[in-house]
Amino acid sequence: MRIIALVFLLCVASVIEAAQMPLSVLPGGAVVYKPIQSVRERKFADLVQQKTDFSCGAAALATILRQAYWLDVSENQIIEGMLAHSDQNLVRVQGFSMLDMKHYVESIGMRARGYRVATETLNEIKIPVVVLMDIRGYKHFVVLQKVQKDWVYIGDPVLGHKRYKIDDFVKGWNGIIFAVIGQGYDKTNALLDPPIPLTAKSRINAFSPVQDAELMDFGFIQSDFF
Repeated sequence: MRIIALVFLLCVASVIEAAQMPLSVLPGGAVVYKPIQSVRERKFADLVQQKTDFSCGAAALATILRQAYWLDVSENQIIEGMLAHSDQNLVRVQGFSMLDMKHYVESIGMRARGYRVATETLNEIKIPVVVLMDIRGYKHFVVLQKVQKDWVYIGDPVLGHKRYKIDDFVKGWNGIIFAVIGQGYDKTNALLDPPIPLTAKSRINAFSPVQDAELMDFGFIQSDFF
């Protein structure tokens, strides 16, 4: 009977709380939940996904405006705003440019600056910026979130959170960053602390055995038998 009741509770919980997983049932029927996140949700956490073939720049810009400046803007709104200040025929052929993004940013009362950055000073970038990468022959705007040690953390509107060794990143980068400057910048915004991409290798590297001193925290009782 208890098993049937538990199964029933799990089924109800799965319908009501799609983002939570029931772990166990406590005495008295209380259910313990743990928030869960799908691989896809984790992959695009805090990023605006690209919806059209030519909107990577709009999605990357929307990501920065939403997360770093808390502006309620969507990819579509930015596309419409950039089209109002660009050559639409050229956009259909080549997509949006950094100049189109600059015009849009200035139209909403903010400033945009493009800077050429040397490889050795990449780690001095302390704000999320838009960069243009050449990925297998395709020009693609992404968000450079941070550079830490030998890694460049990227928010890709198509691929989600990625990270590259600095040498690999530089091979596909044109050496220019596009920075948005304005009031209301959140110095603790989520883009500065991106999740580590989920890979088997990263999980293995992060693994470390539980030390003896920590076993008590996991419910183990010390014994002198072995």
